[in-house]
Amino acid sequence: MLLSCLDWHPQPRLELLHLDWLARAGVEVAVLRLDQIDPLISGNKWFKLVHHVRAAHEAGAKGIMSLGGVYSNHLHALATAGKRFGFPTVGLLRGNPQETPTVLDLKAFDMDLHWLGYGGYRGRHAADFWQPWQAQYPQLHPVPEGGSGLSGAQGCMDWVAGAREQLAALGWVDYHGWWLACGTGTSLAGLVLAEAGEHPVYGVLAVPADHGVAQQVESIVGQAGLCNPRYELFDGSRGGFARVDAELVAFIHATGAIELEPLYTGKALMLLKARVEAGQFARGTRLIFVHTGGLQGRRGFE
Repeated sequence: MLLSCLDWHPQPRLELLHLDWLARAGVEVAVLRLDQIDPLISGNKWFKLVHHVRAAHEAGAKGIMSLGGVYSNHLHALATAGKRFGFPTVGLLRGNPQETPTVLDLKAFDMDLHWLGYGGYRGRHAADFWQPWQAQYPQLHPVPEGGSGLSGAQGCMDWVAGAREQLAALGWVDYHGWWLACGTGTSLAGLVLAEAGEHPVYGVLAVPADHGVAQQVESIVGQAGLCNPRYELFDGSRGGFARVDAELVAFIHATGAIELEPLYTGKALMLLKARVEAGQFARGTRLIFVHTGGLQGRRGFE
């Protein structure tokens, strides 16, 4: 049931990251371990879903339908939650039928799958996109790709208070900003809203600039009515979403202190290393790196 999963409130742990390039630069980084909140419902995806689930419950829906690709962390988290908490889920997938480890999991978690092709998936932003699916599944609530939008961002706002409660255990009095990967910008927007200008939020684009992340963040911040938000976006896409090159793979393998994947966290930490080594953060800087999860998606790149 939708209501039962709203009682689940995972608390991500904050822990120091020990890497030689940080030590040489005198920069401290603490990792918010969203990847460790649950063996299956991992990363930022549950937090982006929770307010959508609440809206579905309040609307009287019995389950959730959403969309994503064949390695979608979002659909994986949704399908797992549906299986665990007992509500039906439907996934609309980009491309043509294929079996990836993620797709096999979605089937095992009883998610009803539909393949949209590539042209059909490009139509997901059209105003009437959901009409035929709502006619077919009238008891299911539609959730946008990745759990994006203001509702998704609101689910990420609690990270700030949760991290601040753990600062003393690290020996920190304060911090100087947040660093995280961005696929839609929703998680970043949640941090920006929660910080309300107190600390900057730095987002590493895992997708090219023309994918609309900046516009999405502006839209969410504008809907929330926040004036003068403090954030900055950097291109870490390395040529495109899901582009994985030898240098990135080598960096991930060499970073033994923390488990990374190549689409989001690997790119984000790699760009942080480049900026730290370029002297763009002063000695004594303290940053919170958000591990957004997505480790199940690595199976497509191993």
